[in-house]
Amino acid sequence: MLASVMGDKTSEIMSIAESAKTEEISLTDTKKREEAEKPVSDTEIAEPKKLNTTKEIVEDYFKDIPIMVDVAYCESRFTQFNSDGSVHRGVVNPADAGVMQINEKYHLETSKKLGLNIHTLEGNMAYGRYLYETQGTRPWEYSSHCWNKSREVALN
Repeated sequence: MLASVMGDKTSEIMSIAESAKTEEISLTDTKKREEAEKPVSDTEIAEPKKLNTTKEIVEDYFKDIPIMVDVAYCESRFTQFNSDGSVHRGVVNPADAGVMQINEKYHLETSKKLGLNIHTLEGNMAYGRYLYETQGTRPWEYSSHCWNKSREVALN
Protein backbone atom coordinates (compact mmCIF):
# COMPACT_ATOMS: atom_id res chain seq x y z
CA MET A 1 0.00 0.00 0.00
CA LEU A 2 2.84 2.40 0.88
CA ALA A 3 4.48 1.71 -2.48
CA SER A 4 1.21 2.44 -4.20
CA VAL A 5 0.80 5.75 -2.39
CA MET A 6 4.45 6.64 -3.06
CA GLY A 7 3.98 5.77 -6.72
CA ASP A 8 0.93 8.01 -6.94
CA LYS A 9 2.76 10.86 -5.19
CA THR A 10 5.81 10.42 -7.46
CA SER A 11 3.53 10.55 -10.50
CA GLU A 12 1.82 13.62 -9.17
CA ILE A 13 5.14 15.34 -8.43
CA MET A 14 6.45 14.44 -11.90
CA SER A 15 3.26 15.79 -13.47
CA ILE A 16 3.53 19.06 -11.52
CA ALA A 17 7.21 19.39 -12.47
CA GLU A 18 6.37 18.82 -16.16
CA SER A 19 3.58 21.34 -15.95
CA ALA A 20 5.86 23.91 -14.29
CA LYS A 21 8.52 23.30 -16.94
CA THR A 22 5.99 23.79 -19.74
CA GLU A 23 4.69 26.97 -18.13
CA GLU A 24 8.26 28.29 -17.71
CA ILE A 25 8.96 27.64 -21.38
CA SER A 26 5.74 29.33 -22.40
CA LEU A 27 6.58 32.37 -20.20
CA THR A 28 10.06 32.53 -21.73
CA ASP A 29 8.58 32.33 -25.22
CA THR A 30 6.07 35.06 -24.34
CA LYS A 31 8.88 37.31 -23.01
CA LYS A 32 10.95 36.70 -26.13
CA ARG A 33 7.99 37.46 -28.36
CA GLU A 34 7.18 40.63 -26.40
CA GLU A 35 10.81 41.77 -26.68
CA ALA A 36 10.81 41.11 -30.42
CA GLU A 37 7.55 43.03 -30.86
CA LYS A 38 8.61 45.94 -28.67
CA PRO A 39 9.15 49.14 -30.68
CA VAL A 40 12.78 50.20 -30.97
CA SER A 41 13.64 53.80 -30.29
CA ASP A 42 15.64 55.84 -32.79
CA THR A 43 18.58 56.00 -30.39
CA GLU A 44 18.78 52.20 -30.22
CA ILE A 45 19.16 51.81 -33.98
CA ALA A 46 22.78 51.94 -35.09
CA GLU A 47 22.65 53.59 -38.49
CA PRO A 48 25.58 52.90 -40.80
CA LYS A 49 27.87 55.91 -40.97
CA LYS A 50 27.26 57.91 -44.10
CA LEU A 51 30.42 58.87 -45.92
CA ASN A 52 29.86 62.45 -46.99
CA THR A 53 33.17 63.80 -48.15
CA THR A 54 35.56 62.59 -50.80
CA LYS A 55 38.18 62.33 -48.06
CA GLU A 56 35.97 59.99 -46.00
CA ILE A 57 35.20 57.87 -49.06
CA VAL A 58 38.89 57.63 -50.01
CA GLU A 59 39.88 56.76 -46.43
CA ASP A 60 37.26 54.02 -46.29
CA TYR A 61 38.12 52.63 -49.73
CA PHE A 62 41.87 52.51 -49.04
CA LYS A 63 41.69 51.56 -45.35
CA ASP A 64 43.78 48.49 -46.21
CA ILE A 65 46.39 50.58 -48.11
CA PRO A 66 46.90 53.75 -46.02
CA ILE A 67 49.68 55.08 -48.26
CA MET A 68 47.07 55.50 -51.00
CA VAL A 69 45.11 57.87 -48.75
CA ASP A 70 48.29 59.95 -48.46
CA VAL A 71 48.78 59.78 -52.24
CA ALA A 72 45.21 61.03 -52.83
CA TYR A 73 45.77 63.91 -50.44
CA CYS A 74 49.07 64.90 -52.04
CA GLU A 75 47.85 64.49 -55.62
CA SER A 76 44.47 66.21 -55.40
CA ARG A 77 43.72 67.25 -51.81
CA PHE A 78 40.91 64.66 -52.05
CA THR A 79 39.26 66.39 -55.01
CA GLN A 80 37.48 64.37 -57.70
CA PHE A 81 35.25 67.14 -59.02
CA ASN A 82 35.64 70.89 -59.17
CA SER A 83 32.89 73.14 -57.82
CA ASP A 84 31.45 73.47 -61.36
CA GLY A 85 31.09 69.65 -61.58
CA SER A 86 33.99 69.11 -63.97
CA VAL A 87 36.60 66.45 -63.27
CA HIS A 88 39.52 67.83 -61.27
CA ARG A 89 42.62 68.13 -63.48
CA GLY A 90 46.28 68.31 -62.64
CA VAL A 91 47.88 71.75 -62.48
CA VAL A 92 51.18 70.55 -63.94
CA ASN A 93 49.58 68.09 -66.37
CA PRO A 94 45.90 68.53 -67.32
CA ALA A 95 45.82 64.91 -68.53
CA ASP A 96 45.90 63.87 -64.85
CA ALA A 97 42.32 63.28 -63.75
CA GLY A 98 40.46 62.95 -60.48
CA VAL A 99 41.31 62.21 -56.89
CA MET A 100 44.18 59.84 -57.76
CA GLN A 101 45.33 62.04 -60.69
CA ILE A 102 45.25 59.15 -63.18
CA ASN A 103 47.00 60.22 -66.38
CA GLU A 104 44.68 59.76 -69.35
CA LYS A 105 47.53 59.52 -71.87
CA TYR A 106 48.95 56.41 -70.22
CA HIS A 107 45.95 54.86 -68.48
CA LEU A 108 42.65 55.76 -70.15
CA GLU A 109 42.59 52.84 -72.60
CA THR A 110 43.56 50.27 -69.96
CA SER A 111 40.98 51.64 -67.53
CA LYS A 112 38.30 51.29 -70.22
CA LYS A 113 39.37 47.69 -70.95
CA LEU A 114 38.98 46.98 -67.24
CA GLY A 115 35.51 48.53 -67.33
CA LEU A 116 36.53 51.45 -65.13
CA ASN A 117 35.62 55.07 -65.72
CA ILE A 118 38.43 57.14 -64.21
CA HIS A 119 36.21 60.23 -64.47
CA THR A 120 34.00 58.93 -61.63
CA LEU A 121 35.20 58.77 -58.03
CA GLU A 122 34.59 55.01 -57.82
CA GLY A 123 36.37 54.29 -61.12
CA ASN A 124 39.26 56.59 -60.30
CA MET A 125 39.87 54.92 -56.94
CA ALA A 126 39.44 51.43 -58.41
CA TYR A 127 41.97 52.17 -61.13
CA GLY A 128 44.28 53.66 -58.50
CA ARG A 129 44.02 50.38 -56.59
CA TYR A 130 44.75 48.45 -59.79
CA LEU A 131 47.86 50.58 -60.39
CA TYR A 132 49.02 50.11 -56.81
CA GLU A 133 48.51 46.34 -56.99
CA THR A 134 50.41 46.07 -60.27
CA GLN A 135 53.06 48.81 -59.89
CA GLY A 136 53.15 49.90 -56.27
CA THR A 137 53.46 53.65 -55.77
CA ARG A 138 55.60 54.21 -58.89
CA PRO A 139 52.82 55.97 -60.85
CA TRP A 140 52.74 58.67 -58.14
CA GLU A 141 56.51 59.00 -57.76
CA TYR A 142 56.38 62.67 -58.79
CA SER A 143 54.47 63.52 -55.60
CA SER A 144 56.44 61.18 -53.31
CA HIS A 145 58.13 64.16 -51.67
CA CYS A 146 54.72 64.82 -50.13
CA TRP A 147 53.23 61.40 -49.35
CA ASN A 148 56.53 59.75 -48.48
CA LYS A 149 57.14 62.38 -45.78
CA SER A 150 53.69 61.98 -44.30
CA ARG A 151 54.21 58.22 -44.07
CA GLU A 152 57.67 58.64 -42.49
CA VAL A 153 56.25 61.00 -39.86
CA ALA A 154 53.44 58.54 -39.12
CA LEU A 155 55.91 55.67 -38.75
CA ASN A 156 58.32 57.51 -36.43
